[in-house]
Amino acid sequence: MTTAAAGSPRTYQVRTYGCQMNVHDSERISGLLEQAGYVRAAEADEQPDVVVFNTCAVRENADNRLYGNLGHLRPVKDKHPGMQIAVGGCLAQKDRGEIVRKAPWVDVVFGTHNIGSLPVLLERARHNTAAEVEILESLDVFPSTLPTRRESTYAGWVSISVGCNNTCTFCIVPSLRGKEKDRRPGDILSEVRALVDEGVLEVTLLGQNVNSYGVEFGDRYAFGKLLRACGDIDGLERVRFTSPHPKDFTDDVIAAMAETPNVCHSLHMPLQSGSDDVLRAMRRSYRSEKYLGIIEKVRAAMPDAAITTDIIVGFPGETEADFERTLDVVREARFSSAFTFQYSKRPGTPAATMDGQLPKQVVQERYERLIACVEEITWAENRKLVGETVEVLVAVGEGRKDERTGRMSGRARDGRLVHFATGAAGANGRPGDAGSLAGQIRPGDIVHTRVTYAAPHHLNADGEPLSHRRTRAGDAAEAGRAPRTPGVLLGLPTIGAPAAVPAPTGGCAAH
Repeated sequence: MTTAAAGSPRTYQVRTYGCQMNVHDSERISGLLEQAGYVRAAEADEQPDVVVFNTCAVRENADNRLYGNLGHLRPVKDKHPGMQIAVGGCLAQKDRGEIVRKAPWVDVVFGTHNIGSLPVLLERARHNTAAEVEILESLDVFPSTLPTRRESTYAGWVSISVGCNNTCTFCIVPSLRGKEKDRRPGDILSEVRALVDEGVLEVTLLGQNVNSYGVEFGDRYAFGKLLRACGDIDGLERVRFTSPHPKDFTDDVIAAMAETPNVCHSLHMPLQSGSDDVLRAMRRSYRSEKYLGIIEKVRAAMPDAAITTDIIVGFPGETEADFERTLDVVREARFSSAFTFQYSKRPGTPAATMDGQLPKQVVQERYERLIACVEEITWAENRKLVGETVEVLVAVGEGRKDERTGRMSGRARDGRLVHFATGAAGANGRPGDAGSLAGQIRPGDIVHTRVTYAAPHHLNADGEPLSHRRTRAGDAAEAGRAPRTPGVLLGLPTIGAPAAVPAPTGGCAAH
């Protein structure tokens, strides 16, 4: 007996951990399963026929989190014969057969290079009543050739490359994702246009290191050209990208950001450490002076740019002086937000065997000081926006208190989170104006509103919106329709002259 009723399609659920690349991979997994006849399980369904874990291996607790969740599912599966569990992503690529050894109730293990094999592996495991483990060492099919079930009506991820050519000593991702593979510009732009045709307003260009894009076909200016080409796509209102690496950041990319109206003035550029000694030990091929020089150029070209970053505390050998230098760079850079991490030892990385591994209490104390420093700065930067008008793309799930406060939430063009009143209720749930827009604003619509309050991690706008524009993305959200893009059968990119392009988006948090 299977969990699906006779003649009913089997249901599935995908649980995603990790970076934006994993989120996008999960959209591909959902698209593949639905193409194979599966139906997404309802949110409240505690026993879907197939549960897929798309895992991350960057943090030390990734293993414990996966095996804990697998353990919780074991009794559910025991009570529902025919239920299947699949594990994919970076941790699956790393642990391979170890997953089935530790959790023999897992049916399928697949890696980062063969997402497209999942439906076949599930069927094979059902037929053979045995676990199927398939891990490829190199990319089999470029992910963008796979069908996709997009999660958002208004924003979409578009992968421009996969893999990474860097050798950061703390990072396991290159060994799991492989060397960088770049898509052709024309292929990328075709996918962007397909999303815009479905009503999407915002696209995030995604790669482990987006500004090394073009390395495969020998064009170091390819990323700037790609940004400019996105500016020629009618209906595309916002372009973002993540994540760049400071060593590959060119003045041409800054110029492309400043000159292309739909490219948002937001930049996520990982710092990792402000100490040159630590950066050298991390094998990060830039120093703090170069990093700050890039920020200075970005702000000279775009004074309103919001710059976010990643920082690791407690890398092996980090001294108090090293840490203080990180605080100095944070104060000088004036980040609008920072993703902060305590160093996590990952077996298989050079840093895991380095001397000078720091005691947990030292790392924790420095981490708390970093958080306090970052929040002091982000709060001060956000307060500068009080009284300013911001354009907000209305989102789903960004505001956990929205229902209670009568607000809705979304992202400003610079990426900041904005909670805004619709007129149904103002601050603290007070009734709004009679001319309320409550009930008229949908996810995917655009509003202009004035900031009335700033916190370290968000802005509030508690007056009636100054304007509201209904969009095709809002229409799609109201109709309950998410964009679905078929696989673009373009194959792997090849080395050579790039295809002609028209006239000129926590990659992984570890980069």
